[in-house]
Amino acid sequence: MTSTESPDLTALRPRLPSPSQEVPDERFARRGVRLVLKRDDLIHPELVGNKWRKLAPNLAAAGGRTVATFGGAYSNHLRATAAAGRLLGVPTVGVVRGQELADRPLNPSLARCAADGMRLHFVDRSTYRRKTEPETLAAVLRAAGAEDAYVVPEGGSNADAVRGCRALGAELRGRADVVAVACGTGGTFAGMAAGLAADQRALGIPVLKGGFLSADIRRLQELAFGGPRGDWCLVDRFHFGGYARTTPALDAFAEDFEHRHGLPVERLYVAKLLYGLVALVEEDAFPRGTTIAAVITGRPFPEPERRWTGPRAETP
Repeated sequence: MTSTESPDLTALRPRLPSPSQEVPDERFARRGVRLVLKRDDLIHPELVGNKWRKLAPNLAAAGGRTVATFGGAYSNHLRATAAAGRLLGVPTVGVVRGQELADRPLNPSLARCAADGMRLHFVDRSTYRRKTEPETLAAVLRAAGAEDAYVVPEGGSNADAVRGCRALGAELRGRADVVAVACGTGGTFAGMAAGLAADQRALGIPVLKGGFLSADIRRLQELAFGGPRGDWCLVDRFHFGGYARTTPALDAFAEDFEHRHGLPVERLYVAKLLYGLVALVEEDAFPRGTTIAAVITGRPFPEPERRWTGPRAETP
């Protein structure tokens, strides 16, 4: 593929629209609420869920150029970008938060990125926080040997990605009263809310603590659509300490949900979403007769997710 030739994304045969399934659960039923799972985790075996929806428009825009992006040590976005690069023959560079990680064995997430051909470049946390500043970004890309790369932001959330996620909301029109999704950088939620019908409400469960996400979502909708879209709100009390953090209570909940419904539950996003919905239903936050669609955005990565194992990739 030449640097001006866009990859053929249809060759990956995504399953779109993704299927929906109603899940009988007595915790919802006794409050008169229906639970439907929107199985975005079944879109593609490696570009799972919202990662497909956000990456596809960015890969098309990159036009075959090297794609550089950003993430932490357990970033699902880095893994998806690396997999897309391997499948489509597009070079990828991952800028990883934490210079200290360069001297450690890679965890399973980063090892998978390296195995898929992604060139990993580690930066200190202070530099990483300033990655959106033009001078800092240029310096990081030079150091990573990716000066001419197409840059996708952390989490993949930019205007192209938000517009790509609008289809998720459109696929759920008429299928639920409330559509809920776990939120990281807010791009999926911003686009999904824009795609829903006027009588539907979008509910976001942030997996990071800090309470800053509402402003980011408004900014993303401004960039993508020129202004606010959809009826949406966030409930930010189910982050369990922040991104990539879990607790024994959350693990026990996820294991119980898996046992009840035969569905593997990804811990960093999906478990927090489902836990939050069960808690809200038990608080009578939804009137009887409500149908809730929970968007399943990912699948579990093989454990142990947070141990350092495997060979270390060379850094530029």
